[in-house]
Amino acid sequence: MGELIFEARGASYRYAGAATEAVSRASLAVPRGELVGIVGPNGSGKTTLLRLLLGALTPTAGEMRAFGQPVATWKRRALARRIGVVVQREEPTFPLRVRETVALGRYPHVGAMRALGAADHAAVATALARADATALADRWTATLSGGEWQRVRLARALAQEPEVLVLDEATANLDLRHEMEAFELAAEMVRAHGLTGVLVTHHVNLVARFVDRLVIIDRGEVLAMGPPAVVLTREAVERLFAWPVDLVHWRGVPQFVPLRRAERGASQEP
Repeated sequence: MGELIFEARGASYRYAGAATEAVSRASLAVPRGELVGIVGPNGSGKTTLLRLLLGALTPTAGEMRAFGQPVATWKRRALARRIGVVVQREEPTFPLRVRETVALGRYPHVGAMRALGAADHAAVATALARADATALADRWTATLSGGEWQRVRLARALAQEPEVLVLDEATANLDLRHEMEAFELAAEMVRAHGLTGVLVTHHVNLVARFVDRLVIIDRGEVLAMGPPAVVLTREAVERLFAWPVDLVHWRGVPQFVPLRRAERGASQEP
């Protein structure tokens, strides 16, 4: 394993007033140049783990590191120059056009008071094109559909020209085409442009087709980490989601078909 972009060393976190830890003794590594998926059911701790990795939360035990140093030592703007993030939920708060919204991704580079230069405008145009959002550039954000807004937020992250692209359930509200394009874009950024990618999702079948390795988390604990073909078994997925599934393979990648309760035990593959 080469240089690590993110690393968790026995990290735990408990929200104030919570009876149990949201993340418990989690250890994982995200190497440079890989696309890594973090999967688990709703409420499993995926987003909390991601917020710990990004330094948005401070672990109550253990350590989080980014780019080889404790994440708490990073200045937020310096980290934002290197990491582009699309979070799970966000609503437009100001009346801006799409192009202006995507241009906000340049803030870590230019600051709040400096005008955008030619390189910044070029980065915005490239980001809009990569997110299939060029046709939306002159629209007001308040007029966008949920899927269009997701694509604009993805373009804003790409406008940062980051080293790392993090998508936290970023395909929510996207139709089939744009959901696939979002994953393909993340994979392209890693394979062709040298980025590192982190995809947080509960769509196991989809993410398994794109990532180099999967981190499986449930009830705040990292249960497994490795290539999809190794860590995704029928037993593991049934235990993770508490539901019977059948296992099939698509071009060497494990895929799962949810079964009706009456179909339990009717698997076609071992």
